[in-house]
Amino acid sequence: MKNFDINEDPHRRYNPLINEWVLVSPHRAKRPWQGQNETVATEALPKYDSTCYLCPGNVRANGVSNPDYKDSFVFENDFAAMKQDEIIFEEDIKHTFFKAQPERGISRVVCFSPRHDLTLPEMSINEIENIIKTWQKEYTDLGNIKYINHVQIFENKGSVMGCSNPHPHGQIWAQSSLPTQVEKTHNSLKAYYDKNQKTLLSDYLQAELRSGERIVIENDHFVALVPFWAIWPYETMIISKRSFGKITDLTEEETLAYATILKELTTKYDNLFNTSFPYSSGIHQAPTDGFEHPEWHFHMHFYPPLLRSASVKKFMVGYEMLGESQRDITPEKSAEILRELSTVHYKNKEKSRFEEA
Repeated sequence: MKNFDINEDPHRRYNPLINEWVLVSPHRAKRPWQGQNETVATEALPKYDSTCYLCPGNVRANGVSNPDYKDSFVFENDFAAMKQDEIIFEEDIKHTFFKAQPERGISRVVCFSPRHDLTLPEMSINEIENIIKTWQKEYTDLGNIKYINHVQIFENKGSVMGCSNPHPHGQIWAQSSLPTQVEKTHNSLKAYYDKNQKTLLSDYLQAELRSGERIVIENDHFVALVPFWAIWPYETMIISKRSFGKITDLTEEETLAYATILKELTTKYDNLFNTSFPYSSGIHQAPTDGFEHPEWHFHMHFYPPLLRSASVKKFMVGYEMLGESQRDITPEKSAEILRELSTVHYKNKEKSRFEEA
């Protein structure tokens, strides 16, 4: 019988945010790969694409023309997942297995900039600050609508993540219910706060800072880290050092620090495999139901699928779908790899080498 080695032996890790476990199998990271390889988009994008539905002045699929916008641009999703119509509904309590209820909501698209070719890591800090201010306005405007109780800000980057248009953009879905993952998080945060009178993430962040093993980037106001319970190979989370619940609580200094860490983290992602790194990211923050939520602590998740290279991704299949989430490379190793990467974008390094030559 051998002593447990967390870096070598299979084990489970607990995620207190959603009250679930993940299986970690460090020894499997050494296995050879003969499976699916993704097609990597290497074509350089133009600053403006006349065929793009999101570029300034172009006509979208529904026949509406975009304005000649100069910063970020928000519009109602032409193919929204939810509708704003109020539906008359009476629940049929006779049925145990066939429960359904209408869901009312609003879906919007946020074009990050007029440039067709600029993703977050290639944008300036000021441009990213402008996106944050757009998010703040949308959170406020949508959250003030009486029937909206949750505002989800997110981005799907890259065709591997199902993004249907390469023009850098995100989405905002606002709805009357708390989505399942948010409700799980809400329940965990509230239970911890009710017991300890402190936020779960403030205590967790202090423990991570003491450890230092999974820290990727730290500045005066935010920390980017690989969570102890991370599922995706290079999953990260940005957590505010100060405990506050929503994006509109940011001070000017915190807004600058948030923009900076967003640029640095996404730059490290691109530098990992010298590619425009795909991911799904999203902000988790307090509900907009009109109540105070001291249990909520502002944070942002990044779920990137790439595993071994720009063309090999992690699949959530088999055991993950039928049992529980599983990962091979440890969060500590992922954090070490990301931490050591430069915050200067690889394209800028290539330009410098070309200019020197």
